[in-house]
Amino acid sequence: MDSANGEGLHRITIVGGGAGGLELAVKLGKKLGKRRKAVITLVDASRTHLWKPLLHQVAAGTLDSHADEREYFAMARANHFNFRLGRMDGLDRDKKEIYLAPAYDFDGSELLPRQTVEYDTLVMALGSQTNDFGTPGASENSIMLDTPVAAERFHQRLINFCLKAQAEARSHGEGRFTVTIIGGGATGVELSAELHMTTKILSSYGLINFHPEKDLKIVIVDAAPRLLQALPERLSDTVARELRSIAVEVHTNEKVVEVSKEGVQMASGKFIPSGIVVWAAGIKAPDFIKDIAGLESNRINQLVVHRTMQTTRDTSIFAMGDCAACPQGERQPIVPPRAQSAHQQASTLADSLVGMLQGKPLLEFTYRDYGSLVSLGDYSTVGSLMGSLTSGSLFIEGMVAKWMYWWLHKNHQIAVNGMFHTWLTTWAELIARVRNPRIKLH
Repeated sequence: MDSANGEGLHRITIVGGGAGGLELAVKLGKKLGKRRKAVITLVDASRTHLWKPLLHQVAAGTLDSHADEREYFAMARANHFNFRLGRMDGLDRDKKEIYLAPAYDFDGSELLPRQTVEYDTLVMALGSQTNDFGTPGASENSIMLDTPVAAERFHQRLINFCLKAQAEARSHGEGRFTVTIIGGGATGVELSAELHMTTKILSSYGLINFHPEKDLKIVIVDAAPRLLQALPERLSDTVARELRSIAVEVHTNEKVVEVSKEGVQMASGKFIPSGIVVWAAGIKAPDFIKDIAGLESNRINQLVVHRTMQTTRDTSIFAMGDCAACPQGERQPIVPPRAQSAHQQASTLADSLVGMLQGKPLLEFTYRDYGSLVSLGDYSTVGSLMGSLTSGSLFIEGMVAKWMYWWLHKNHQIAVNGMFHTWLTTWAELIARVRNPRIKLH
């Protein structure tokens, strides 16, 4: 649908094409855009979408990002919304306009000029980025897995090390290459297991001089008393036990005070020499939205919203997902920054905005915790089921948990691609597994 043909219609602009933002655009496109009830516009700085929980697999090489990416322009055409490529850097609430920074080509020439996008209703779905808490050297000397580009950069460094180890035929046990992961949450834990599995597979591809157990050391550092601090203790203990069984070194109760080119320094005095440092501890909303245009934000830049997901100082601006501080209740002050939260908010907000155009009151969002799943590659998957699935918390592991983790990704694909396309994609993935190597080697 071309925006020029939508003159006079209500303009809903969504900034951020992550899990929540893209799902919202697809739902509104089908409910409003297709019927010419409103003009739906999605804005994102990237041309393609990749489900963020998969980035650790891209980094390890067990997932080719290009095979799972979806083109925003193609999705917009198929789902009756417009797509604008650009990075938001400004907002004028009086004029109801957002501003997109100029985009540049590889040679530095201007690709897209500064753009203005108008709105009647604005939805901020910008997601989150890694928070290094101002730790000296963290931004310069560590990789933050916020984007497919960063994940690919990590993968290239890992592959290059393995090739170098193969060529040098080094004396094993000396000069081990260390990957230090700062942060014992789901990203850090899943990355460590995926890396161990990747290097074992690599050594079977003719790299006879590369021994994953002797040449590569994987370390997790976390300031909390245990891994996966936000999840049930039994799940945390099981994960820690599994990681130690595959020789992943775990340091808890250790605060990182500096990251240098040589390694990671802890407040306790410990120092871990490191070849690659991945920072996966903590999140924050993008810096530019802190107090943007006078909107209320919290200490990690999240926009403060009511349970309707409207911002506290402007009823025409909504925020959802990781970039929003949405109140929930006494036991859970705000909705946690998880993929399931964004998925639930997208569904509620889609219904809410459709109703709003029909003169109905906005819906209030209620978060339902369905539990957590943590994948340790081929080694194990563990989790806890909560909410309506059980009266309390049900611990699961093994094949049942693995299938449920797989279904989370499929559920997102169904939300944005539809059932038939997801069915076709799944068969294509199975065929690709037979045709391609188990890990990406380039």
